[in-house]
Amino acid sequence: MSDVQRVLIAGGGIAGMALAIALERTGIAAEIVEIDPDWRVTGAGITITGPTLRALDRIGLLDTVVNEGYCYDATRICDADGNVIMASRVSGRPFGARIPNSGGILRPVLHRILSAATRASGASVRLGVSIASIEQTNAAVSVKFTDGTVGTFDLLVCADGIHSRLRATLFPGAPDPVFTGQGCWRAVVPRPADVDCGHVYVGGPVKAGITPVSRNEMYLFLLQHVPDNPRMPEEHWPELLAEQLQGFGGALGAVRDGLGASARINYRPLEKLLLPQPWHRGRAILIGDAAHATTPHLASGAGLAVEDALVLAELLAVDIALDEALRRFTARRYERCRMVVDNSVRLGELEIARAPGQEQAELQRASMLALTEPI
Repeated sequence: MSDVQRVLIAGGGIAGMALAIALERTGIAAEIVEIDPDWRVTGAGITITGPTLRALDRIGLLDTVVNEGYCYDATRICDADGNVIMASRVSGRPFGARIPNSGGILRPVLHRILSAATRASGASVRLGVSIASIEQTNAAVSVKFTDGTVGTFDLLVCADGIHSRLRATLFPGAPDPVFTGQGCWRAVVPRPADVDCGHVYVGGPVKAGITPVSRNEMYLFLLQHVPDNPRMPEEHWPELLAEQLQGFGGALGAVRDGLGASARINYRPLEKLLLPQPWHRGRAILIGDAAHATTPHLASGAGLAVEDALVLAELLAVDIALDEALRRFTARRYERCRMVVDNSVRLGELEIARAPGQEQAELQRASMLALTEPI
């Protein structure tokens, strides 16, 4: 094993929690500091791909996610009226009989599953605390926290998201997130019994679809071209989303007609980020959205975060020098993460340009095929 015995993780999101779980399984002590005293999560639902389910299986959470979310093996492609054009089905289950090809889950449910597993792993979690300052030597990282306490660790892992404050501290001049020209709407609504897998609607005015997330709920997603990135007032979200859903029939049309003030709607502008190599500086490293934030077009942001955790924990458990372990981490992760970021953004550009569906489908298929490769 490397000389790393105690790791501080800044950020209690998917990447940070998955890393704490993976580290504790190797015998390395993990401590998370999370700035939110209530450890909350925002958002509606997310789609989970086969590669993401494979990664969740490796940290022991597949069965729980399958039981509390909703998984399936095929996706239906529909026209704007909701008529099924084709069923997109992967031949068999490429990741093994236990691992479905796709699925969905509510973000708060996934957060609850991960946070419970984090505490059960033995990892320490401190809420309402963040990092005030960092001092590094060849032997350790000394950290002063915002509550006045101090600590010394073998490694600092920055998993504090796309707007990471620590990224600028460690890498002055690092690029900022870039707006992609699209915004993403999501809404959680009741699931009719006949919606038993994902549906993607093509040929309409915008890209939209629905994904089951539980036995009785689903979420819709809609990608809107918003070149000026206008503010979308939350009090008007139901009417703004209903306006974007005009022209759709089938289940999407039914959702549109049922939107009201009580609807659970979420909107966010889509941004991207890819930190140039290396992703570490001394005894500190960035993972997850802090290093590579993507748009949802390949439904792979959560999966990349869990994969980061698995690879980093694996390398820290190997008997090599820390700097070499961190170098190997970025070398293994960079091209895979770059492909997801670049191809996701490209899919968004094709949607904005109303490119032929075949061109979009080919890029989607090639990207998902690449993600079946081992991590």
